[in-house]
Formats: sequence, C-alpha cells, structure tokens
Amino acid sequence: MDSNISVLLIIVGSVIALFLLLYLLPVNLWFTAQLSNVKISLLNLVLMRLRKVSPSLVTNAMITSTKAGLKISTNDIETHYLAGGNVNKVIKALISADKANIPLDFKLATAIDLAGRDVFDAVQLSVNPQVINTPPVAAVAKDGIQLIAKARVTVRANINQLVGGAGEETILARVGEGIVTTIGSAQNHKEVLENPDKISKTVLSKGLDSGTAFEILSIDIADIDIGENVGAKLQTDQAEADLKVANARAEERRAMAVANEQEMRALAQEAKAKVIEAESQIPLAIAEAFRSGNLGIMDYYKMQNIQADTDMRTTISKPNPGDKK
Repeated sequence: MDSNISVLLIIVGSVIALFLLLYLLPVNLWFTAQLSNVKISLLNLVLMRLRKVSPSLVTNAMITSTKAGLKISTNDIETHYLAGGNVNKVIKALISADKANIPLDFKLATAIDLAGRDVFDAVQLSVNPQVINTPPVAAVAKDGIQLIAKARVTVRANINQLVGGAGEETILARVGEGIVTTIGSAQNHKEVLENPDKISKTVLSKGLDSGTAFEILSIDIADIDIGENVGAKLQTDQAEADLKVANARAEERRAMAVANEQEMRALAQEAKAKVIEAESQIPLAIAEAFRSGNLGIMDYYKMQNIQADTDMRTTISKPNPGDKK
C-alpha cells in the first residue's frame, strides 16, 4: 500500500515538473518560430518569462511581421510591450502602411501608439479619407443679412503630425472661422448664395490644416440658409436707443424749465414782498409829513380821493368772471 502511494506521488511530481518545464521552456513556440523562419532562441523565450513579457505575443508578432517582409527585432517588440503599448495594433498598422506605400517606420508607429492614438485607425484614415460635417456657422454679410452655412470637410490622417498635432476640433474651428471671414467680407449676401464655391476656395487656400493631425482634401458647402436681417435689427435698436436718449434730453430740458419757472415765481414773491414792505412805509411817511408840516389835511383828502378814483377805474377795467366772450 505504501509503495503504491509513493509511486503515485512520483507520477504526480513528474507531471508537475513536466508542466513547469514546458512553461519555462516554451518549446512549441520556439518550434513554431523556427518553422516560420523567425530566429528566436529557446533561451530568449525563457528570459522573456522572467522579464514578465508574453513569449507568445512576441513570437506571433515576429512571425506576422516577418511574413509581411518587415524587419523588426524582438528587442523592439519587448520594449514597446513593457512601455504599455499595443503591439498587435502597431504590427497591423505597419503592414497596412507598407501595403499602401505609406511611409511609416516602427519608431513613429510606436510613438503614435504610446501617445494614445489608434495607429491602425490612423493608417486606415490615411488610406480612406473621412468626411467631417461642421455645425451650422452663422455670419453676416456687409449688407446686414445673416447667412447660416454648413460644410463638409474631407480629411485624411497626416501620419507625421499625429504626435503633437491638433485634432478634429481645431479643424472645425478653423473652417468655421474661414466661413465667417468669407461671408463677412462679401458686399452682398446674394453674392455668396450665387457662388458658394467661393467660400470653399477661400477657406481651402488659408492652409487650415497646418499643425494638425489631418490633411484637408476638400471643403464643400452643403447648405446655406438666410437668417435674420441683422442690419435692419441693428438700425431699429439704434433708433430705439436714439429715441430714449432724445426723451431723456427732453425730460432734462423740461425739468430745467420747471426749475426756472419755480425760480421766477420765487423772485416774483420776493419782489412782491419788497413792494409790500415799501408800501408799509407810506403811512409812516405821511405821519412824519403831518408832524413836520409838509402835508396838510386838505392835501391828504385829495390824495385819498385820487386813490379811490384809481381803485374804481381799476375795478371797472377788470372783466366780470361770469361774462362770456
């Protein structure tokens, strides 16, 4: 019984040792590489295990690149893998670029991949251009009519500018700016409606793809709509503003007139007060004249008669409030 257990343990240990040996010595990968004319030593595959690099990933990448006629070393693939790159997409991008006669080397491809861009999609975009639709762009011609334009921008990837180049947002912003400038410089909105290709030619000639990750192939105006009459609206707003200013100035003048009127009334009251004050001195003067003998009693009565006659004439000359004209 004990001998059977010992034999079983030896078999189990042998199987485990065999699996460990096959894991450390990926003979099948080495054999596959040799059949594919890829020179990878068995020791190098073992060292990949120790460096925490997937031997199968490196071997398959080397087989694929070798069959495609690319010259890439295992050290380059390991370096990119350890840097966190996507080895398979880089290999696919290099093969696609080579078949399409697009200049792309391993260094640039890995730089694009590590920059966070999909290098394979970039190569595909370079082969098959992409159409970008701009949002509606509103601009005002010199005659005050607003135009709303939509454009289709055909672009392809600029491989050499993918690292550090601006993206689609910059292309859209520059195209929108070019549309606004072109419409704004037109003397009449009809001129733009009759020749929409003028916008395309003007915008395309500005070199809007400079410093971006794309190359603009064409700019086509898809639609132009007439918006508001901005010129008339501005004139209306200006007229309303001028009216408010005129009303404010008129109100200011009215207030000044009212103030002047109040001031004149105050001066009139002051003058009346002075007249009343002067009249109050008359009885004192008459009394003084009596005392000094310069005024007699008969002279005083004559003066009273004259004053009464004057008051009567004044009363007669005034119209009756009940009389109708």
